[in-house]
Amino acid sequence: MNTSVQAPVDPADVKTVRRFNRFYTRHAGVLAPYLGSELSLTEVRVLYELAHRQGLVATELSRELGLDAGYLSRLLKRFDQQGWLQRSANPRDARQSLLGLTEAGHAAFAPLQQKSRDQAAALLAPLSPAQRTEIAAAMTRIEQLLNPAAPAPRTRTALLRDPVPGDMGWVVQQHGEIYAREYGWSAEFEGLVAGIVAGYVRKFQPAWEKGWIAELDGERVGSVFVVRKSATTAQLRMLLLTPAARGLGLGGRLADECIAFARQKGYRKMVLWTNDCLEAARAIYARRGFTLVKSEPYEGFGKQLVGETWELKL
Repeated sequence: MNTSVQAPVDPADVKTVRRFNRFYTRHAGVLAPYLGSELSLTEVRVLYELAHRQGLVATELSRELGLDAGYLSRLLKRFDQQGWLQRSANPRDARQSLLGLTEAGHAAFAPLQQKSRDQAAALLAPLSPAQRTEIAAAMTRIEQLLNPAAPAPRTRTALLRDPVPGDMGWVVQQHGEIYAREYGWSAEFEGLVAGIVAGYVRKFQPAWEKGWIAELDGERVGSVFVVRKSATTAQLRMLLLTPAARGLGLGGRLADECIAFARQKGYRKMVLWTNDCLEAARAIYARRGFTLVKSEPYEGFGKQLVGETWELKL
């Protein structure tokens, strides 16, 4: 027997979900009339199932779409009158016909499907490729959380490569944007990163230093760098992942590359500086054997923060 107790739902979370529903139904144009047709969203949804699935019966369609059986029956009757509905004998149950679309039904549905595709493309068009990937990943994650039986997301291609011209400006930009959006840090932090990047480029020592850019499906999503601090100490700097790339293990891969490179070059120790609010990054460091050796509060980037120094013996 399952004795687990569900935690009470935070009213603020309920409010957020309802606000998003209102936003999305308006923004995506899912209110009737749907896609500029005379059909409702529910009617188009039923047409979609009939167009894309074979061997459907009315009870199955009613259950999966959460439709009242009487309402669905009236809707199917209307499709029948339009000449859109095809019924065939069901070898498993003579009481229920197998449902599908006639050629006329497919012809009626095809332009609606194309309009739906165009509408989705128009929503994504103003966004950058990385932002589109982020939205798609977030939608997939929502579906998985609310419906664990949902299909697994498509396989994605991740790789780590050397930086090329243009990447360093991206690193600065992403640090500025992400830390401002997620932590409320001021432009002072972006200036700090710009200085670190400029110093790395001007004083780059290829025999002792290296950087990596992470890509996901061809788009930049992360970075990390090893800088020579002394003859025996390497420093890990500017580990970053965009929201679209989180939860895929890329942060760990970037850290592992740094550690392997430092060991291969004969460094005895690796150090890094971070802040105690960066919990995901700190977890990556801790899992790889880094230990916290110094913690100090300070005021910076428009916030009261706690800076931390971590070390790893190589």
